[in-house]
Amino acid sequence: MTGDGAVDLSTIAFVSGAGSGDVSVLRLDATSSALTPVQRVELGGNVMPLALSPDRRRLYAARRSEPLAVASFAIDAASGELAQLGEAPLPHSMAYIATDRSGRHLLSASYGGHLVAVNAIGADGVVRETTQVVPTGANAHAICTDPSNRFAFATNLGAGVVQQFRFDAGSGHLAPNDPPQVEMRAGAGPRHLAWHPQGRFVALLNELDGSIDILAFDAGRGTLSQHHTVSGLPPGFAGKAWAADLHFTPDGRFLYSSDRGSNTLAAFAFDAAGGRLTRLGHTPAPAEPRGFNISPDGRFLLAAGQAADVVAVYRIDPPGGTLALVGEHAMGHGPNWIEMVRLS
Repeated sequence: MTGDGAVDLSTIAFVSGAGSGDVSVLRLDATSSALTPVQRVELGGNVMPLALSPDRRRLYAARRSEPLAVASFAIDAASGELAQLGEAPLPHSMAYIATDRSGRHLLSASYGGHLVAVNAIGADGVVRETTQVVPTGANAHAICTDPSNRFAFATNLGAGVVQQFRFDAGSGHLAPNDPPQVEMRAGAGPRHLAWHPQGRFVALLNELDGSIDILAFDAGRGTLSQHHTVSGLPPGFAGKAWAADLHFTPDGRFLYSSDRGSNTLAAFAFDAAGGRLTRLGHTPAPAEPRGFNISPDGRFLLAAGQAADVVAVYRIDPPGGTLALVGEHAMGHGPNWIEMVRLS
């Protein structure tokens, strides 16, 4: 509740259900930490990666089963409810989608197709035709642009590299940069990237060994270089790593990662001046925490347990960055991706 007794609708979470073929819309109560259902949108098939437009007025959801496509939604500014605007074909089953910084292009990566692609986004915010398909090394897993929108980077889990592209924000065209890729450690398995808000560093999560690399970004050349590496696994963990997701808090002070092998969330403090991580600890997560995200105010972390069919809500301790579980919310089958917005 707000001070005048009105209901606070400001923080909305969108959760995709891989097994139930839907997107759930939930309201997060900043006082009670409760999640309240607002809407459930059925798309059918294997609905997985989500992406927000830069202005937070559009949500995009990709279906990884036939018919392979991305759905475009308008987000109601008052309630957070979704209204579907259209659906466009994708060239393959895409493990990851993201808009460029202008919101005029949708970038996507296909793990099984070993490719990345670009789709146009119209002035109405609706995804349209595929404009480019680029073959990659084995198992492309994610793609995103840098803060200047002049360069793009794609992780190749199987090939063990991060590809480097020049990006034309006008046409949406990707072209190999010089050098075209950065070799990572053998067996690490590059999966997801997260940019620090200041833009000098990007964090790379490696699925196969559970490590996190901090990569330095040369803004002039649009290239990455190894800077610092830590493990995201709990001390003494002897099982198989299966790292999934990572995110900085909006202020860049903390970084979190999830691992499905140990079913934990790792917390780190980040030194923006030196570009180094300090481990803060690990917190149990619901089974197979494939995706998570942080509220726009930096106060909450929501984690999707894909095998548990729940979304867990954690409070983030402001001075220390540690996590405290405050509740779990039952979901449809296979929740796996979370995006969050703060309504105006």
